[in-house]
Amino acid sequence: MTVEELIKTAEEQLKTQFALADEISEFNQEKVLKAFNNHSIALRHFNPTTGYGYGDEGRFVLGDVYAEVFGAEAGIVSPALLSGTHALTVALFGVLRTGDAVLSVSGMPYDTIRGVIYGDGNGSLKDFGISFDCTPLNAEGKFDKAAIEKDVKRLGKALKMIYIQRSRGYELRDAFTVAEIGDICAFVRGLGFEGCIFVDNCYGEFVEKQEPCEVGADVAVGSLIKNPGGGLTPTGGYIVGTERYVDLIGRRMTAPSIGNEVGSYAYGYRLFYQGLFMAPHTVNQAIKGSFVIGKCMENLGYENFPKIDKIPADITRAIRFDTAEQLCAFIQSVQEASPVDSFVTLEPWDMPGYDSKVIMAAGCFVEGASIELSADAPVKEPYTAYFQGGLTYEHCKYALKKILSKLI
Repeated sequence: MTVEELIKTAEEQLKTQFALADEISEFNQEKVLKAFNNHSIALRHFNPTTGYGYGDEGRFVLGDVYAEVFGAEAGIVSPALLSGTHALTVALFGVLRTGDAVLSVSGMPYDTIRGVIYGDGNGSLKDFGISFDCTPLNAEGKFDKAAIEKDVKRLGKALKMIYIQRSRGYELRDAFTVAEIGDICAFVRGLGFEGCIFVDNCYGEFVEKQEPCEVGADVAVGSLIKNPGGGLTPTGGYIVGTERYVDLIGRRMTAPSIGNEVGSYAYGYRLFYQGLFMAPHTVNQAIKGSFVIGKCMENLGYENFPKIDKIPADITRAIRFDTAEQLCAFIQSVQEASPVDSFVTLEPWDMPGYDSKVIMAAGCFVEGASIELSADAPVKEPYTAYFQGGLTYEHCKYALKKILSKLI
């Protein structure tokens, strides 16, 4: 069977999944558009500001729009949040205080946040006397309620935050659905927990019809060069949640005496608004790309996650290979199909924040934007590539042709 026949067969097999992805995209597009309408977005909201940024209407209203879209009371959206890890860090330090305890009920968080939690002498949570425990997932990669209950009771009154990582990171499990997040929020509340339920929402925005704050989370955090930026937003992060926690986080992002009153951006906010407007459609394209790549790999006998018979809970797809050479060849094929730096030959390297060499394909218009077609992997067993993004379905198919040509 030729490459073209493989892809055509996969598309025929995916009609039901594609139709459901379109339905979700249409729902989320209407939700975003209604938020724009409700806040009377106008050209003045795109204007640049300088200095302190007092009265920066574009910044204030952008936070309000994000809050409405994500089902929260308040929001912070800022180019000063440099990455998802930075946004998570600011939010954690905004909510937590010395002596507090955090319990991650989704297992160990992914690599880049571990130094924020456990680092020695680098200004980590540990340095500030904040403990961070992890409840392992069960054998199926799901929340282990019995173990969570034991840990919640063990930590007692010191427990001030339940931490949930929606995406899989570099683990071989499915991302958590919003329904699963809502269920565990209700479960810990039923145990008497009254503190902050905190969700790392990276890679999950607009994949489903609901978001974590709509099902019980107090804070949700993400990066604008992932899903909600729509491939247009050049930098930044968002934090949404209850007014109480967003106010505290704003006072950590700037200064305790100032909070969210300041913040300017001399380049203007048009791409922040336009990126959010485009995000539901862009995520839809990435989901369809993930499906067709996953189905073709499955038809060739490669194990990949999540399974093809359901809508995934985030935009990433994990694909297992037998050797490091196969793994690197897959990642290199993605780079070769990129619009930017397609001529670069990728090699594994010691990337900051990771405990093994990493190979990463990211030939993107916005550097490191994983809503654009990209792939990465730690070069260690089990040899698993993590594929995500795609601004257009057509680009995903073009990359797939290159990948399949090498594998076949």
